[in-house]
Amino acid sequence: MYNTSFFKKILFAATVVLFCSCDKDFNAIGDDLIGDDHFGLESEKYDVVAYNQEVTPVQSNSLTINKLGIYEDPVFGTTTANYNTQVTLSAYAPSIGEEPVIKNVILSIPYFSHTISVNEKGGYNYQLDSIYGTPADKGRLDLSIYESTYQMRSSYYDNGSQLTQMYYTDQTPDFEGHLGVKLNDSTDVKQNTKFFFDVAQKKDSTYDDSSKKYTYTYSAPEMRLNLNKAFFQDKILKAAASKLSAADVFQEYFRGLYFKVAKSGADPVNMALLDFSKGKITINYKAKTDITTDGDTKENRSIVINLTGSNVNLLQEVKKTEYQDALTARNKTTGDSRLYLKGGQGSLAVIELNDFASKLKEIRDNGWKVNEANLVFNIDATKMNAVGTDNIKAKEPKRVYLYDLTNNVPILDYTSDGSSSITTDSRMSKVVYGGIINVDATTKRGTSYKIRLTNHIRNLIKTTTATNVKLGLVVMDDISLVTSNKLKLKNDVISEVPRASVVNPSGTILFGNNIPAGDSNYDKRLRLEVYYTKPN
Repeated sequence: MYNTSFFKKILFAATVVLFCSCDKDFNAIGDDLIGDDHFGLESEKYDVVAYNQEVTPVQSNSLTINKLGIYEDPVFGTTTANYNTQVTLSAYAPSIGEEPVIKNVILSIPYFSHTISVNEKGGYNYQLDSIYGTPADKGRLDLSIYESTYQMRSSYYDNGSQLTQMYYTDQTPDFEGHLGVKLNDSTDVKQNTKFFFDVAQKKDSTYDDSSKKYTYTYSAPEMRLNLNKAFFQDKILKAAASKLSAADVFQEYFRGLYFKVAKSGADPVNMALLDFSKGKITINYKAKTDITTDGDTKENRSIVINLTGSNVNLLQEVKKTEYQDALTARNKTTGDSRLYLKGGQGSLAVIELNDFASKLKEIRDNGWKVNEANLVFNIDATKMNAVGTDNIKAKEPKRVYLYDLTNNVPILDYTSDGSSSITTDSRMSKVVYGGIINVDATTKRGTSYKIRLTNHIRNLIKTTTATNVKLGLVVMDDISLVTSNKLKLKNDVISEVPRASVVNPSGTILFGNNIPAGDSNYDKRLRLEVYYTKPN
């Protein structure tokens, strides 16, 4: 989480730098302000209409980061995330050798983690990042990894045209209808029915025949599972050479892996974000180098299968009643009192600046100059303080992202902001544009998100042909990932959503515009605030 006062100072400094270096209009006005009593800086607030919009099944293939696990969000409900991926050989047409015999088959997928201290054994103690729900070492999942016999194609033909093949969050039945052998069938329940995201570093040993000693190496935490040796003996080591000769042939022969999760009895559950493309299967075996080799001497060999190729994240969402009711009862005319933002196959907010648009002629005629414009989204802390059966509050998104919903592109303030991250996390760049959570110093929970749309507002004033587009607001993690993914079925409001929102499993509840006067939260309602320099 981020300290509020620290971010305010940095944002103020960054804003000053940006204004001084990039904003010609402001500089011109600023020159006149010195020693001039004819101008004053004034704030105007405008009503907006903001309402909820459900995200129906959405394209979720070929994401760079994917979810695996079960997240029981105490506010929004339960998300179950399974995963299917193609596999590729690290080297085609391998020389397997004679009489190969497998020693072991290891699946490894690194976790997102960072070191927190040095341990007494010379390695490090780690903390896992991107874990949702119960802490990593407390959650348990029934994890099954199958051979997938589903052929994921990259394209298809329609009326003579080659089109990109898309796969969607709701296609679990399609893939689970094509499951082969279960591969993680170890007798160690921690590798299947009682699996957990292990925070411990990995220790590997190497034996030196000459010195008769072992040397040890340590590596960061990762999923590391033993897979069925008999399957890979037959599928890879005994395969016809032609099946391992080229990528397209191998893809048809070994179509991939399917990662399936379920609850492990009454144990608490959790979810992790993973970069599966960094995962691999290592087949360690012994084989003769040549059939004429004397004796039975065999050498150690290995074949690596990478978890790369087409993939899809499959999501099953079970919404809390209050969340579902809010989506069902949304009011596109007058707006909603609460805005429910949820990643994955979740929801977003639609914002319309109709009140401001109706005042454009007055603003132009009066010669008002925009210094700054913001939307401040206040978090409903009461609703977000709900806890689950594990007494843990919902994980709040670090960021929200405001974009041009009509055209599914960033607004001008996003594209013009070249500021870099003020932390080691590169995803937290564009701090002037904002959307980063403000956190209460005492509760360590979020209070608001503030987004700057100064250039967007200026463009509406200056360019009479500019369209007052609908704006979309989604949860976000990586601010650089603004490409959109298609919905399976378009509706009258949206046809696609930002990809980074599909990746993010978290959610937040914000105050909308439609809060009655006299309500204790009336002053927290969503409004557009614009600071002008007005000629006297």
